[in-house]
Amino acid sequence: MPNHVHLVFKLLKTEDEIDNPVTEILRSLKRFTAREAKKALGREGQFWQHESFDRVIRDKGELESTIRYVLQNPVKANLVDTWTDWPYSFCKSEFKSDFV
Repeated sequence: MPNHVHLVFKLLKTEDEIDNPVTEILRSLKRFTAREAKKALGREGQFWQHESFDRVIRDKGELESTIRYVLQNPVKANLVDTWTDWPYSFCKSEFKSDFV
């Protein structure tokens, strides 16, 4: 999407449990991508908005509806006709057949 990013991922358990691993993951991801994007675009200053929205997926049905929402987002924004046309989407092969 031109002005935001959607991610669906699974947290892996580690020996070093962090109080809020999602916050740490997003902070690290935003820091890295902001630095690289600003370098590529020749920009300075704040790149990402400070806030983010996260949610816990509790079952397979909620996972499927969340993935479907994310994949359909560029279609809803009239950027492509079908989610498979959006070059920036990635869906693991074991899920892809459920959404094609």
